[in-house]
Amino acid sequence: MLIFVKLGGSLITNKNQVGSARHPVIARLAQELKQALGKDPELRIILGHGSGSFGHPPAKKYQTRLGVHSEEDWRGFIEVRSQADALHRIMMDELWKAGLPAISFPPSAAAVTCDHDEVFWDTEPLKNALQHALLPVVFGDVVFDTQIGGTILSTEEILRHLCLHLPIQKILIASIEKGVWKDARDPQDIYTILTPDSFVTHSENIGRSGAPDVTGGMQSKVEILFSILRQNPSIQVSIFSGEEKDNLFNALSGKKVGTILMDQ
Repeated sequence: MLIFVKLGGSLITNKNQVGSARHPVIARLAQELKQALGKDPELRIILGHGSGSFGHPPAKKYQTRLGVHSEEDWRGFIEVRSQADALHRIMMDELWKAGLPAISFPPSAAAVTCDHDEVFWDTEPLKNALQHALLPVVFGDVVFDTQIGGTILSTEEILRHLCLHLPIQKILIASIEKGVWKDARDPQDIYTILTPDSFVTHSENIGRSGAPDVTGGMQSKVEILFSILRQNPSIQVSIFSGEEKDNLFNALSGKKVGTILMDQ
């Protein structure tokens, strides 16, 4: 089975403290990944992670996602890349310390977009990594764009592209939240199952991130995930708390945790 796991920026960083990684959380999640891979030799994982308090503040400052044109814009482009890479290096170090065969696939070195929407990315190297039981790691990153100079691809947008080219069967989004709250303004309960109809009816209540999040927070992420489900209805999708010990391992082992997204 091929599973895409995303570790949210709010989970692996202190989102209200610029450039602050949550090292103990990252180390624990790496161990849960190792435990799951050790339990099932046939399991294959593509790991993605957000940029949290590293990449989002400069991305917001320079509005990099909207396009890169001026000399100052390009300085911002490099700053966002530098900060995203700083967190990625921390992630990779923790994965290697856990003994995982992690290999980095930075989007800025391989992907090009057209007006942000169309993604060109040769996935053959990533497929080869999976064939050799390696752990490919992608992350939200800057990319060059043929129309607007440059932009930012979120981890969910990368996932949407990969789902077109790889037989991903399950998507696990490990967040700081327990799932998708029924009302983010007064969080009391999560959806155990979220359908497109429920999402359309209550999307204004799901909310956005309180910390800088240039990719739109939970609402935008759910929208992208449902767009993936429309094209690939057989994929299983869940959003859950990575804060709770063993939640990631349990999700990788087939247990239901958090909010399940269903295209019906």
